[in-house]
Amino acid sequence: MVFRLDERKLFPDPALAEEDGLLAIGGDLSTDRLLQAYANGIFPWYSEDEPILWFSPHERFVLFPGRLNVSKSMRRVLQSGIFTITTNQCFNDVVAACSSVAREGQDGTWITADMKAAYAELHRHGYAHSVEVWQGSILVGGLYGIKAGDVFCGESMFSRVSNASKTALIWLCNTGKYNLIDCQVYTEHLESMGAMMISREEYISILHKTIA
Repeated sequence: MVFRLDERKLFPDPALAEEDGLLAIGGDLSTDRLLQAYANGIFPWYSEDEPILWFSPHERFVLFPGRLNVSKSMRRVLQSGIFTITTNQCFNDVVAACSSVAREGQDGTWITADMKAAYAELHRHGYAHSVEVWQGSILVGGLYGIKAGDVFCGESMFSRVSNASKTALIWLCNTGKYNLIDCQVYTEHLESMGAMMISREEYISILHKTIA
């Protein structure tokens, strides 16, 4: 059963999600609603021509920073100094770049104009963060996401040159700020770096402990 949200901004129990993770439909992208969603393991994912869809997958693809696997070739890239890393310097530019990247299993961008505005507002309030990767003065990669306790809920990443997005993720893991990186959607290259599937129950338990 898919629930329809109302103005009260309350989400149903994530355990009631459909087999594909779809939990609810409707509502809005207000800061309050988004923060409640992320605090309960729920995130929006929909296309421009759809109503707002809210998901809480039965399994979550995550990366524990302490289990990060960095290949020898990637270590050489990091040691070469070809990239410079900044954080929160051009959040909107990172989101715009990510919007040109389709998520696996979905045609076109899922980062709609409304989503961009909503995450810009989260960033303005200090909840959404970006990591930028530069070659000289050129932005060549990065990622952005939401901080929920000690969990970083990664929303999207992009790379205009080889290894730029990997560099952003490795930098994020090495900050020591997060117990868990939520990658949401499975990819082979993230699995090669140590990401794994855990149950929604384990994910939400970690999330709630770090927020508390």
